Amino acid sequence: MKIAFTTSTGVEVDLNFRTSTSFTVWDVRPDEAYYVTTVRIADDAGCEDDRIAIRVKALSGCSIVCAREISGPAAAKLAAGSIHPLKTGVATPVEEIIGRLKNVLRGTPAPWIRKAQIGNDFVAG
Repeated sequence: MKIAFTTSTGVEVDLNFRTSTSFTVWDVRPDEAYYVTTVRIADDAGCEDDRIAIRVKALSGCSIVCAREISGPAAAKLAAGSIHPLKTGVATPVEEIIGRLKNVLRGTPAPWIRKAQIGNDFVAG
């Protein structure tokens, strides 16, 4: 499944979803993970709803977006776009989050994760 991380360095999740202009996208599976791309969002002077909508659209192929902070309205728009919001609250290494997700995928993941995983496998395969 594809996971997007808000990051200024590519190394740790350190940005707020609404203001992030860089998302590192990884494909995470139970036994492997690899970098896919970096999605860049141009600075936009639109209203907050526009800034959120632009980000949700740009990340539409992702199952999860992981950010240091995600507001309620942003989380709702992500969920409406079938993207699960994940908030860390503190700067957290991308590799640490990937390791945790791989462990979840090896076990008995929640139904929404199984559905996202199957969806991505279907699209990729």
